[in-house]
Amino acid sequence: MKPAEKREAIELLKEKFGQYNNFYITNTESLSVAQITEIRSACYDKDVEMRVAKNTLIRKALESLNNELYPELYDSLKGVTALMFSDSAKEPAVILSDFRKKNPGDKPFLKAALIGEEVFIGDENLNTLKNIKSKEELIGEVITLLQSPISRVVSALTQKAEKDAEGGEEVAEETSEE
Repeated sequence: MKPAEKREAIELLKEKFGQYNNFYITNTESLSVAQITEIRSACYDKDVEMRVAKNTLIRKALESLNNELYPELYDSLKGVTALMFSDSAKEPAVILSDFRKKNPGDKPFLKAALIGEEVFIGDENLNTLKNIKSKEELIGEVITLLQSPISRVVSALTQKAEKDAEGGEEVAEETSEE
């Protein structure tokens, strides 16, 4: 790779690290072309961007961004590295887990991930990352919790109004009979 190409690759990586709050560093070593294509397809379907890059270029891009969390990731930059960028914290973990279910084995494995301001090192964190709730899921749960008491109050008021209406009809009937 020529120096100009390296600079261009570093700039592209810097742009991606700046664009996304969440990224995964994975090892895709020993996967076939068909398997990599399958992972890329799953990434495309879930709006996850996958990039393969040299570890030294990734490190230089991270170093140039001066984030105090990035040095924790440097030890993960060994072997074949594929980066997964996503707005969703959990989608890359879901993609990796689903791929492993279909293709038994431990590849691709998670080297590290940066989710917002949290660093996760090691493949043992994959299940934790897979179970992270998205912002939309959390908002949905809060709305459901807020609606529950309101719906109970509305239901109680409706039942009371119906009982009062039935009581009023009985009084009206008794008055008309007299």
